[in-house]
Amino acid sequence: MNISFDHLHYIAIEGVIGVGKTSLAQLLHQRMGGRLVLEEFEENPFLEEFYKDPKRYAFQTQIFFLLSRFKQQEKIEQYDLFDRRIIADYMFYKDRIFATLNLDEKEYALYDMVARVLEKRIVKPDLAIYLRASTPRLMRNIQQRGRVYEKHITTEYIDSLNQLYDEFFFHYTETPLLIINTDNIDFVHNEQHFEQILIEISRHTKGKKIINFDLDEGFLA
Repeated sequence: MNISFDHLHYIAIEGVIGVGKTSLAQLLHQRMGGRLVLEEFEENPFLEEFYKDPKRYAFQTQIFFLLSRFKQQEKIEQYDLFDRRIIADYMFYKDRIFATLNLDEKEYALYDMVARVLEKRIVKPDLAIYLRASTPRLMRNIQQRGRVYEKHITTEYIDSLNQLYDEFFFHYTETPLLIINTDNIDFVHNEQHFEQILIEISRHTKGKKIINFDLDEGFLA
């Protein structure tokens, strides 16, 4: 099947920790080319301490992420999006999801003052992809990849994030949105699954579409 991605200059992928954002971004980059933009979360010096003691290190962690992500987004603004495709494994607005969960009222008020200024400079993607999964699936993924700084992540924290992500994307209308349920799909190791995702990406040009994968029947819109 001949599919085209010419209408897509900037694709951003989102989802809860462990859902496979970076894996999908890398696969899309291999297929489509262009520039790959990956979130630099490992550079956050507060991250491991945050997972050990969230209340104490939440604000430092969140502000570092906000400014780090904005620095990357400034580079995207400078790219010629009509000359070279960009594929990113995060959206800048995801920062607010974490801030809502992690910060107290006073901390969030200060965070909001900074975030509002920065958000005015952000380039919107041509397509947003929200990868979602059940909390048990996410926890298995996190445990299997075995990152040291993630060993203190609790099921309760991931479940709360999952609910906030679902709520955020339920109301999301800024760009075309493709929601892919990943519990029954392995796009990393199953070429057919990945090809089906490519087809859906090439077809989706407006509004919101939810994709479920049935092991027996394939993608069902």
